[in-house]
Parts: sequence; C-alpha cells; structure tokens
Amino acid sequence: MKIDPQNPADLSVQIAQAIRDAIVSGALIVDERLPSEAELAQQFEVSRPTVREALKRLAAQSLIRTQRGATGGAFVNRISYQDSYSQQITTSTLLLSMNAVSFETACEARYALERACAALSAHRRTADHLATMRAEIHRQGQPGLSDESFCDSDVAFHRALVDGAGNPVLSYQLAGAVEAMQPLMNMITFTARSRAEIISMHTRIADALETRDCDGVEDALTDLESYTRDLARGVMEERAKHRG
Repeated sequence: MKIDPQNPADLSVQIAQAIRDAIVSGALIVDERLPSEAELAQQFEVSRPTVREALKRLAAQSLIRTQRGATGGAFVNRISYQDSYSQQITTSTLLLSMNAVSFETACEARYALERACAALSAHRRTADHLATMRAEIHRQGQPGLSDESFCDSDVAFHRALVDGAGNPVLSYQLAGAVEAMQPLMNMITFTARSRAEIISMHTRIADALETRDCDGVEDALTDLESYTRDLARGVMEERAKHRG
C-alpha cells in the first residue's frame, strides 16, 4: 500500500483509499487485523494522527471495525447488505438532487428496475412479504393518514415487492431506486393523486403476487407508472401556468 506525498489530496484520504483498495482487491481479507497505528504511520511516512483520521474514514464507511483490549486493533469488517442500505439510499438521494435528475428520468429508472423484480418476486415471495404488502394497503386506506405517512407506507409496500425477489443484490441495488426516487415522485404528485387509485393498483400487485402471476405484476406496475407520469405532467403544467 502506497500514497503519493506530492498529491495535493489530503494524506488521510490517500491512506484510507489505499487501505480500501487493499480490502476490495482481497489483499486484506475479512476479519484480518490491520497493522497498528504506529506501523501504518511508519509505512506511509506520516504522523499517527493522520493515520487515525484515515481509520476513522474507513470506519465511517463500515470497512473496518475497532476492538479494544490486548487482542484489539482495527480489523477488516464484514459488510452486510442491510448495513449498506443507508449508504446506498443517501448516495442515490444526493445524486438525484445534486444532478437535477428529471422526474421523467427518475420515474423511468425506478419502474424499469422494479419490473425487473416482478417475475422473481412472483415466484419467490413469502407469506411475510404478502402480509407486509396487505398491511400497508390497509394502512393506506385509513382515514386521517397524513401525506407523509402515506408516502412512508408507499415505500414500505414497494420495498416488500422488491425484497420478495429473494435476491439481496437486487434489494441492495433497488434500495436507492425505491427509497430515494419514490419520495421524489411522491413529493411532486401527492397533492394530485387519488389514494383510492393507488390502493387499487397496489391491491392488483399484491393479488398478482399471491397467485404468482408475474405478467399481472408487471402490468399493474406499468399502469402505476403511467398514472404517476400523467399526474406529474398535470402538476407541472399547472405550475407552469401559475408561473406564466
């Protein structure tokens, strides 16, 4: 592991990147103990506080964990998909907001990805996934439910559909699509949409999953996408009139 002292980038950032690269390449394996701070400082020819800052960066990314005691130190962490969801969602949310991704682009990506899960979810969904979806449909129909709570329930419903595919890689990749993109779409369309329409389409999806009808799931998702796009188009046209 090496760094470039002439590189203008912060030395702690370079050290963290070098260790990260070693972990990704397999040069450092899960549960392996990293050299001590003193050893790393000597290896990289930097101060111990610089090494300490690099280790903090790695710990914040869940790449390493620290243990105290005689057998303690910094160890390569085993990252779980569950632990990585929040980072994926945060990254996706920032990418959408910072790059001004259009509603149309976000909507297209989100439903294309979710439809990719439809067949797998139709075959693999469990009773628990169906129960979660039915519970969220019931929740969405409750009188007095706030817009924020309805949006949260919407996300939970679609996460159950995605998780029903039984593929942790897909669930991880779609965490950003569902939990970052859907709130963006909800924010634009919630004032215009009919909860009854949403509940009806959610019920169609759950019914199709229950009978393992993958075509039915895909058709319902396509209809939901069309409904969402039409709502957004109407909202944006109305806003343009007011601005004009």
